Amino acid sequence: LLMQGSMFNTWKPMWVVLLEDGVEFYKRKADNSPKGMVPLKGSSINSPCQDFGKRMFVFKLTAAKQQDHFFQAAYLEERDAWVRDIKKAIHCIDGGQRFARKSTRKSIRLPETINLSALYLSMKDPEKGIKELKLEKDKKVFNHCFTGTSVIDWLVSSNSVRNRKEGLMLASSLLSEGYLQPAGDTSKAAAEGLSDTPFLDLTDAYYYFPDSGFFCEGNSSDDDVVLKEEFRGMVVKQGCLLKQGHRRKNWKVRKFVLRDDPAYLHYYDPAGGEEPLGAIHLRGCVVTAVEDMPDSKKYDVDNILFEIITANEIHYYLQAASSTERTEWIRAIQAVARTGK
Repeated sequence: LLMQGSMFNTWKPMWVVLLEDGVEFYKRKADNSPKGMVPLKGSSINSPCQDFGKRMFVFKLTAAKQQDHFFQAAYLEERDAWVRDIKKAIHCIDGGQRFARKSTRKSIRLPETINLSALYLSMKDPEKGIKELKLEKDKKVFNHCFTGTSVIDWLVSSNSVRNRKEGLMLASSLLSEGYLQPAGDTSKAAAEGLSDTPFLDLTDAYYYFPDSGFFCEGNSSDDDVVLKEEFRGMVVKQGCLLKQGHRRKNWKVRKFVLRDDPAYLHYYDPAGGEEPLGAIHLRGCVVTAVEDMPDSKKYDVDNILFEIITANEIHYYLQAASSTERTEWIRAIQAVARTGK
């Protein structure tokens, strides 16, 4: 999420974690210690928040000491999901109960005694954990991944579950909480609700650990073809957008091509040309909708803008043709930023 609070006045991309008793925020997902924490006891939440008229999908978390912390999500459903879970966590604290997300533990009926974080670390153990492999399917090579069947096999053999049915339930919870990620069309379709279970106990359903270095590459039948690092992967979305340069404030129409691996958004001259004019590295980026931009000349059509802030905090502003197209681009970029190398 983007965050503005008492520690800094400008909006910063942060990795945000909701705990039972607070909201922690980190500069990067891989950091071991948080930049800070907002305790939830005595806190209140306000959404929608109108303090920033030009920023969409903002909510305000006010701590017990009346310190305001502002968070911006990428789209409406994401903001509402955060607000819903934070409100529930505050309600549980007030009532002396333990908070658990309805989408995982309650719906899957996962026992409270199971520690998903500890289980995840065991699964990643280099000696006794799940072996990461290079697997091939549909003319693509998946690196640092494993099959759904191998996950269930490991859970049964490590005595984490009694049978494969329980293993499927536990693996689904690991997937839902983000400890496992789907790789390939089969597992992604199941995770999106197109199967009876979100996790598949199949040898052709691939998964990976989110911080494992997973990447996917095309596999050509022509041994002489060398695929360039920046152009491997399938095209997820492409089309023309208005782009404002991060060095100069002028707007230009560019053709954008988003590939699923690695995580780059390339842009081209729309009049033609095979070589890209540049690329935006998406791994670790934050993307959000905005209504207007400071210190910039407005374009002569309605502003339907979104902002990409890269991991090294370079800001790019893009304009879609409609609000629907903007939402499609935001969601596609978010997906690639999470899974692409």
